[in-house]
Amino acid sequence: MIYNRKNILSEFVRSRRKKIRLTQVELADKAGVGLRFIRDLEQGKQSLRTDTINKVLKLFGVCVGPVQLPRE
Repeated sequence: MIYNRKNILSEFVRSRRKKIRLTQVELADKAGVGLRFIRDLEQGKQSLRTDTINKVLKLFGVCVGPVQLPRE
């Protein structure tokens, strides 16, 4: 497993969680996901399910989805 500490998504979740003063356990409970998932997400694990990521992000009013890239 490769963990990327510079992952934008992981930094976003970690900073938002800390800003609202939630523990990883509390965030997992509120999002309806497991603690291990929160830990993996915050550590930048590369292979996480998008639908489960969105359960967590929904608490912060955002979601992950397709983004159209400019074509050359």
